[in-house]
Amino acid sequence: MGHPRTPVLTMSDLAAIAGLSTSTVSRALENNPLIALATRERVQALAREHNYAINPVARSLRSRKTGTIAVVVPLVHEADQPLSDPFFMGMLGHLADALSERGYDLLLSKVPVHADDWVARTIRNRRADAVIVIGQSFEHDAIDAAARDGVPVVAWGAMLPGQHYATVGSDNREGGRLAAAHLLANGRKRLAFLGNIELPEVAQRFDGFVRAHVEHGTEHDSSLVVPAHFGREDAQRASRELVQGEVRFDGVVAASDIIAASIIRALAEKGLNVPRDVGVVGFDDAPLAAFNAPPLTTIRQRLEEGAKLLVNLALAASRGEAGEPIEMPVDLIVRGSSVQ
Repeated sequence: MGHPRTPVLTMSDLAAIAGLSTSTVSRALENNPLIALATRERVQALAREHNYAINPVARSLRSRKTGTIAVVVPLVHEADQPLSDPFFMGMLGHLADALSERGYDLLLSKVPVHADDWVARTIRNRRADAVIVIGQSFEHDAIDAAARDGVPVVAWGAMLPGQHYATVGSDNREGGRLAAAHLLANGRKRLAFLGNIELPEVAQRFDGFVRAHVEHGTEHDSSLVVPAHFGREDAQRASRELVQGEVRFDGVVAASDIIAASIIRALAEKGLNVPRDVGVVGFDDAPLAAFNAPPLTTIRQRLEEGAKLLVNLALAASRGEAGEPIEMPVDLIVRGSSVQ
């Protein structure tokens, strides 16, 4: 039996011990004159005391500049979901604009299969200054491990307890709450939730859905919580199963606009009218939402603002600066799918 490995002290760990930011510790270890001499000496003494060694990979990643940011979409949860999905297309367009304004190129890739070191390999193999991850999929642990090792990575997604990487994302709980509260306030009594609650963002939307029921003084029916993935074909399958089932419902909160459009189609195939028989609320406010039949009530995510914030955080990470998670407000956009 081998000996257990001694945990490797990261720069984030050393920063926590010193009570300083990671960027300050990094500069102190490099003897940067911008840091006060007393602080430099204290940090260097702590590093010696705790046998901290600067990670050469992380240092080289911070020191070189390529003028390129890698944008990665992990789809381990749903490898068949296309990048042509309206949400991805909207976010990628805004990221390309924001990076271009800062003089950077965008290098796009998709990760359909899990590998422990895919974040670090992305930045090494593809010669980029930082990585922007769109959606955490099931890959939070891999992203977090890379950030702890000094890889400059930020993500669009949910704010999770104890994370070491900065995220930008929507207030998913409030979005789920607004969607369900809107339907309940308009007389809907039995709401279904369509979405894969194993995903961090969708789980938070479902939390808000449940909270709205509590605030309304009613309970949700767990048999109306239907796992539906973001891909169009799976969304249509899940929608048809719900509509053809025995459990009655008069409202639906969908985890995305694609899923919302799918349930509206399934209801029409069954001879049911939206919104007369069933009210439907989506999530995203993708361009297709306003042109759906009927126009889709949805929760708007502020993607353009989010893309700019992601770029700012990614460029800061490329300089070795730690960033804080940002949670943006959402907006309920009321259209014809939920009110008569």
